[in-house]
Amino acid sequence: MEDRVSISISDGIADVRLVRADKMNALDAAMFEALVAATDRLSKEKGVRVVVLSGEGRAFCAGLDMGRFAAMKDGGNGVPGGEKRDLTVRTHGKANFPQQAVWGWRQLPVPVIAAVHGVAFGGGFQLALGADMRFLSPDARMSIMEIKWGLIPDMAGTPILASLVRDDILRELTYTGRIFSAQEAQSYGLATRVCDDPRAAALEVAREIAGKSPDAIRAAKRMLNNLSVDPAAALLAESVEQQKLLGSPNQTESVRANLEKRAPKFADAG
Repeated sequence: MEDRVSISISDGIADVRLVRADKMNALDAAMFEALVAATDRLSKEKGVRVVVLSGEGRAFCAGLDMGRFAAMKDGGNGVPGGEKRDLTVRTHGKANFPQQAVWGWRQLPVPVIAAVHGVAFGGGFQLALGADMRFLSPDARMSIMEIKWGLIPDMAGTPILASLVRDDILRELTYTGRIFSAQEAQSYGLATRVCDDPRAAALEVAREIAGKSPDAIRAAKRMLNNLSVDPAAALLAESVEQQKLLGSPNQTESVRANLEKRAPKFADAG
């Protein structure tokens, strides 16, 4: 885990860092394992009152590792943890394993603040969504980028996005996969703050939260999590739709076209 995610705990604050800086903290199988392990550990740490999640190097998280997309080129599904994983199987309550890498932060009994700089694309964007709050640097960029690869967001982003973003904006971002700025993210409801040093700002707010009654903070998170509708159906729908897309002719063509830097040639949807 330590070669992908580091955790240091001091004064009730868990400082969690993605440490695969040479790959812009991209999500390979080891990163998925480390993220799930991190939330499992933190859920049992009684002294933790708040979590700050950030990435080392040039980016928060660039999304799925390019090696996964290369594995899809000839029809492989590129699913983290094994090519044969059935996404519809619930491994963590309402979530499957890849979803738990995001949903696990939402499930933690304490607040989580994501400090985002550089890029948060695709799965990296969904990872940021798992936090209670998102602090972005002014030059941060985000994207629901899955459509580029002939896919849909399937890491628990759907039920979270539905509670944050106006429906038509969400559809436009999902259908186009366009990259948007920190300022746009704030206007859409996806950024809590835009600040010059998001990690420093997140740690400052974390210290403030850590100074409050831990019982009241945990009660507040339980209460706020219960405001949204039961996400089970949305999480399963993500998995069912993604399972059908992975390895399909048009999805494979999407990957090939991107890797070969050419326009895709899609068959009509039937």
